[in-house]
Amino acid sequence: MAVTLQLKALELRRLALQVELDAGKSSLERNRMGQFATPPALARAMVAAALDWLGPVTPVRFLDPAFGTGAFLSALFELTSLARLNGLRGFEKDIHYGEPAQALWRTIDLDLDIADFTHALPPVADKRFTFIVCNPPYVRHHHIDSADKLRLRDLGEAATGVRLSGMAGLYAHFMLAAHAWAAEGAVATWLVPSEFMDVNYGIGIRRYLIEQVTLLRVHRADPNQTEFNDALVSSAVLWWQHTKPPTGHVVSFTFGGTIAAPSREETVPIARLSETAKWTRFPALDTVKPALLTSNTAKPAVLGDFFTIRRGIATGNNRFFILTPDQVAKHRLPSEWLKPILPGPRYLSPGQTEILADSNGLPQLARQLYLLDCRLSGEELARCSPELLLYLQGGVPCVSGRYLCRHRTPWYAQEQRAPPPLLCPYMGRGRTPFRFIRNRSLATAPNVYLLMYLRPELTLDSGLLDRLWMYLGKLDSSALIAAGRVYGGGLYKLEPAELARLPVAIPELLCAATQGYGCDGI
Repeated sequence: MAVTLQLKALELRRLALQVELDAGKSSLERNRMGQFATPPALARAMVAAALDWLGPVTPVRFLDPAFGTGAFLSALFELTSLARLNGLRGFEKDIHYGEPAQALWRTIDLDLDIADFTHALPPVADKRFTFIVCNPPYVRHHHIDSADKLRLRDLGEAATGVRLSGMAGLYAHFMLAAHAWAAEGAVATWLVPSEFMDVNYGIGIRRYLIEQVTLLRVHRADPNQTEFNDALVSSAVLWWQHTKPPTGHVVSFTFGGTIAAPSREETVPIARLSETAKWTRFPALDTVKPALLTSNTAKPAVLGDFFTIRRGIATGNNRFFILTPDQVAKHRLPSEWLKPILPGPRYLSPGQTEILADSNGLPQLARQLYLLDCRLSGEELARCSPELLLYLQGGVPCVSGRYLCRHRTPWYAQEQRAPPPLLCPYMGRGRTPFRFIRNRSLATAPNVYLLMYLRPELTLDSGLLDRLWMYLGKLDSSALIAAGRVYGGGLYKLEPAELARLPVAIPELLCAATQGYGCDGI
């Protein structure tokens, strides 16, 4: 019991330390180094599933090649007995996190090196690790030095026989390098960007997963959910065993929900994976085909057949919760609790219908804004982020009692909205009061917009969203005005349900976009 309480107290200190250390870096710095903290619940779910595959008897020799503050080690302590542990090792390249982590875990028999994992020599066979878990740095290839990129490609090829594309990110090199550290039969789990499942540079990773190890499961996050909300990329979790795949092996593909309770699931023969260029087609859609995609529907298509439409985030007080970079710096607010958010339509260029993103996913707009969204209690903030607590205390007299805020716990927590790929202003004036804006950034949006999320059953066609955007951009504005309502002074407004009922007559686009659904005669 005493050991259990000690470990729980250690995890509380680790969480506070993570917030403190993240606050010591700007979002830009952490994005450049690919540093995205693993949420504790996600770390536990990853470790729990990996332990199930490892079985109850195999000793756990633990390796985390990108340790951070130790989210995975903390989850391991929670989920297995100390007697089963037979060696703990971690690497953390960034001294900003490494030295505080060493101090935090000093009472634990942990070998934590402040070093680049890819420069370390793997151990001899009988000292290799049976349990590898990692959230590797997501550093894009163009941020990797040319000489270092060649070194990493050679390192991965020596370990696996697979030579990665020059466009592979650092996380891919980490995965291949770790192969030489795994004992026979070891189980590994990795939190990585899901883009490898479709892009050309991912061919090498996919080949490794079906030829060099036994891929057990791939869980892909639903981009409209928030389980993976720390990273500015769509994420996936992989589990595999360090053995060659057996004949007839099948892989579990899951999507959405949580790791323990996914929304969709399918087992796919590995032979089929080797013939499939895009793995995001798995799991196959298990929902009823949308009426507009069937050949015998009498119901005309409407926009709601394509999109889930929601209002943007209602903060309760935009001036308090939506901040400029100067305000963030002035109050020394930690980046951990800041999310990029789009400015209102009046801050976009006249007629602008596309928002581009920089290499970090931030919108390329003159006006940069951040949404403050924190769910820690006042007591927790007092320990880990006094600057944020001080700022929030300043809102108690005039903000916390507002209707939306007083119905939230804590009062400063915000609604959750995934970055919308398409959005439309909620209100407008003039002859063209509404426009459809393609958001290619990873910023969410306030409630002056209607947020449009392509329905999951239509996401297999990667080009459908842009074709719909182009189609909507050509609509006569009178159709949109007629769908909504008008107020005095010529102010037009559209509610989500009103926009969803907008008729959409594009059968030729659908047939080109949805082969295999039987669109003949639409």
